[in-house]
Amino acid sequence: MLYLKKLTYHPAATPTAILKTIDLELATEQLGLIIGPSGSGKSTLLEIMAGLAEQTSGTIFWRDQELTSLHLQQLCGLVFQFPERHFCGGTILEELRLGHPELGSERVRKALEEVGLENLSLNSAPHSLSGGQQRRLALAVQLIREPPLLLLDEPTAGLDWSMRRQLVSLLAKLKTRWTLLIVTHDAGELLPIADHCWHLNHGEIQLGSI
Repeated sequence: MLYLKKLTYHPAATPTAILKTIDLELATEQLGLIIGPSGSGKSTLLEIMAGLAEQTSGTIFWRDQELTSLHLQQLCGLVFQFPERHFCGGTILEELRLGHPELGSERVRKALEEVGLENLSLNSAPHSLSGGQQRRLALAVQLIREPPLLLLDEPTAGLDWSMRRQLVSLLAKLKTRWTLLIVTHDAGELLPIADHCWHLNHGEIQLGSI
């Protein structure tokens, strides 16, 4: 179970808090959806949960353990909006092993199978893949680390309807083994696969309907 308790984020340079008393609970192997307009604090919330930024106040718990930023970096796998822009490896294999050169072929194969890319050549260049395949590869990059919690920022952004549908089907499958928290400005096809839904606006969160 993931718990966020009275989480706030108020950098000194901003006149008002970006996140205001966020309370959230999400059970394991469920998919939570946070919907909000641009500038509502969605990406900031994911950065805090991924350990890339530190909250001003409040606590984050995973299975009753209070987490530090270091814990969160180990617990969470963050897939950025337009993750293909962050690819650095010259091949799929290099991309999957970045920062983890010790990973064996079995872990690589398993990660690619999880996202339906097992038939691709490991020597293919990430930027030669289709948009949908690139999103799947970005997920595999995180899954290979086997984090319990996956965080996704606008995962369907920029994809056509066919690729969006394929990606949503993949996310529905992944939630049977992982806990997923997704932020988006347009819930669209994601709503039917969500177990919980919240609305975030001006840094304040409210429980929404599915």
